[in-house]
Amino acid sequence: MKLTVKLLDIANRGVLLHSNDAQFIRVRDGDRVQIADEETGRSVQAHVDTTGSLVEPGVIGVYRPLNDALGADEGTPVEVRSAERPPSLSHIKKKMDGGRFTKEETLDIVKDIISENLSPGEITAYVIASYINGLDMDEVEHLTRATVETGERIQFTRHPVVDKHSIGGVPGNKITLLVVPIIAASGLRIPKTSSRAITGAGGTADLMEVLAPVSFPASEVQKMTEKVGGVIVWGGATNIAPADDKIITYEYPFRIDARGQMLASVMAKKFAVGADIVVIDIPVGRNTKIEDVQEGRKLAREFIELGERLGMRVECALSYGESLVGRTIGPNLEVREALSVLEGATEPNSLIQKSLSISGIALEMAGKAAYGQGFDMAAELLRSGKALEKMRQIIEIQGGDPMVKAEDIVPGEYCFDVRAPHDGYVIELNNRALVTLARLAGSPYDHGAGLDIHAKKGTRVKKGDPIFTIYADREWRLERTIEAGRTLMPVLIEGMVFERVPAERWM
Repeated sequence: MKLTVKLLDIANRGVLLHSNDAQFIRVRDGDRVQIADEETGRSVQAHVDTTGSLVEPGVIGVYRPLNDALGADEGTPVEVRSAERPPSLSHIKKKMDGGRFTKEETLDIVKDIISENLSPGEITAYVIASYINGLDMDEVEHLTRATVETGERIQFTRHPVVDKHSIGGVPGNKITLLVVPIIAASGLRIPKTSSRAITGAGGTADLMEVLAPVSFPASEVQKMTEKVGGVIVWGGATNIAPADDKIITYEYPFRIDARGQMLASVMAKKFAVGADIVVIDIPVGRNTKIEDVQEGRKLAREFIELGERLGMRVECALSYGESLVGRTIGPNLEVREALSVLEGATEPNSLIQKSLSISGIALEMAGKAAYGQGFDMAAELLRSGKALEKMRQIIEIQGGDPMVKAEDIVPGEYCFDVRAPHDGYVIELNNRALVTLARLAGSPYDHGAGLDIHAKKGTRVKKGDPIFTIYADREWRLERTIEAGRTLMPVLIEGMVFERVPAERWM
């Protein structure tokens, strides 16, 4: 059927058909059509939306991303016919029914995700099917290799290349801002590609963006790393493992981080940047992704096995996850805290100790320090100011101000202190509730939003003492967060009444 192109500035790889034309072609919403421009010889496939009014009969609305491939002008006549469903949908349906993906099926799906041959609903089905039915280690390896194969890779001539990752689940886990400059200051290379927040209030890329741009192509990441020893960039801009960030987009609304997809996501990025040595931080505890040590050890073995399959040396650190790292949650607050440590602050101890421990493992694995001596070497690199100088080099090469200081980074202008209702000890910090409050305040998109925790678990407080402060860039977000905080109870003090159950009243 011949239709005339109408270009639509909509960020979706599809087309819009009048319902009469869709009926003539025998397609419905969610079906696919093939569009061919006979003059240029270009042909693309797209999923269909239908309307009774937004386009006229005889016109096909072509969304902007699709037209990047089609290259049609407004008013161009094109041939439109129904198209077959991609085989990927059958593979996804098999997983929904409890089946296993083969290597070839996984590659089909990943290629279709990258080329946007799958609709948002179809990618969501893939994510949920993999989440509910899980991926075994063969499937995880298939997904890891397919994710790397469909993107760019970095090849360094000098080795070893080091990388680190935290699986998340603990708020305020800003250790990458210390670990990367410590490792780079030792003379090793660490091209750290990071994600934005999935379930938390700030991913590493969100934090680093406070200090410098984080979006660079893979070739630039390689050049910067070779020049100064390390970078902290957003993986989604590099075209390194591009399927990963697309999958994360569909995990985000559900706040899920499926086990198999998480393993593949982490290791694909490490494999793609040419890492030889990888340290994985696995926080363990209530209200984290991994709630007990046995489960943490199981996940560690899976990371190590996957590393062996890919030819990488992997070690994992099970870390305490029942309290936030440091005292802050949210981009500006966390960056300010990390910079203060690089500048010489001796608190917060949890941030310093964890950063030095992870750095020390990497230094020992790389042969820079003898076994058991890595922590001390990392501490000296931090104490001497070499890590701070390296961080300044990283900030500068990424286009930021290398002379920025902790005091220059300010939180949101609107704030509210949550105070202790009576004397006692803080007996619990609920990580999930704290993250929820930080997100409600606007984190990570509003860089000034977040929480500053004044009293961590075990702290003695008096009635009226501030327990934590909520910061926001917008007043209405602060008000909403305060209201939610009254019901979430993110901090418990001994003796607090956390729920009132009234007697039933009989009439």
